[in-house]
Amino acid sequence: MKKIVSLGLIALSMMASCQQKVSQEVEQPTQSGLLRSNFQSERDGKQTDLFVLKNANGMEVCFTNFGGRIVSIMVPDKDGAMKDVCLGHDSIADYVRYGFEGCNFGALIGRYGNRIGNSKFTLNDKEYQLIANDHANSLHGGGDVAFHNRMWDAEQLDSVNLVFTTVSPDGEDGYPGNVNVKVTYSLTEDNALRINYQATTDMPTVLNLTNHCYFCLSGDPSKDMMKEILYLNSNEYTPVNSDVLPTGEIASVENTPFDFRQPTCIGDRINDTTCEQIVNGNGYDHNWLLATNGDINAVAGTLYDPETGIQMDMYTDQPGMQFYAGNFLDGSFLGKGGIKHPQRSALCFETQHYPDSPNHPEFPTTVLNPGEEYNTTTIYKFSVK
Repeated sequence: MKKIVSLGLIALSMMASCQQKVSQEVEQPTQSGLLRSNFQSERDGKQTDLFVLKNANGMEVCFTNFGGRIVSIMVPDKDGAMKDVCLGHDSIADYVRYGFEGCNFGALIGRYGNRIGNSKFTLNDKEYQLIANDHANSLHGGGDVAFHNRMWDAEQLDSVNLVFTTVSPDGEDGYPGNVNVKVTYSLTEDNALRINYQATTDMPTVLNLTNHCYFCLSGDPSKDMMKEILYLNSNEYTPVNSDVLPTGEIASVENTPFDFRQPTCIGDRINDTTCEQIVNGNGYDHNWLLATNGDINAVAGTLYDPETGIQMDMYTDQPGMQFYAGNFLDGSFLGKGGIKHPQRSALCFETQHYPDSPNHPEFPTTVLNPGEEYNTTTIYKFSVK
């Protein structure tokens, strides 16, 4: 009898040990509920993956090397509850499935962020033909190998620094020059996400890099963001035609729906169809000229959600910022957690040179020459008000 009992105890012990081992092997999700296994696949002969940055305050930001994307941003609200304040998908499969129509959630954009008119430009007396993907215009780089569609090489330096690199060969999507690009994402101890863009070229070319993160400070992307409060440090903007292409004019924001020099509820004037520019952009989808004069320490804009108390301060050395109010989100595809995103459920703040600058000599130049370094930084800093 004693022998039987002993054997039984041994069997139970072995079962418990196996169960513990299996339990330890169960994949743990990120704070935002992402599973790394859903991001581990192969695309263009390279391995896709999920990368996680986390600071001492518990803020967490997740990325994937497919498109160099920000996938989630977890920050505390006024009650200390963690909120995911950006749109994204739960898997590489969904990013591939929805593609360009998925609005490029969190993606790195290049070679040229925003639009180039008639998909062509002239540089040093030579005309370059790009790929048209927005009516007759080229938007966000254009083709299937634009930066949001490619596999980036990734190196996570430590718990708060992640580097993505890529090489864009001469002639890719119609652009001249072999361009080497390095983008460094850094998470600081004061809850700021810093993005540094660096690039070099071996031929004169044009370059305008940005990130297409959709911010949702309510943490609830199933509803619109029209109650969020926006301040923009800008006195002027670039009006657009019906194709959302700059006309070349520089206009004052004074007495227009584009005046955010005082904190203003975004929904107050976004449907003012007496304003031709609101009609042309289907709301806000315009470039504001920043009054910061390239000073990275000057606030370019502030977004605030009155319900969560979450505030995002924006800093950049770029001359412009595209504020896009998610006008073409329509609930037709699923984001993280299976949520459908209705119109204007998140907002983009794309720091940049002006749209279509290569065709407007009066705009700040986007030309990059051999021997020069493209080097620009944007910061999104989160706090609670």
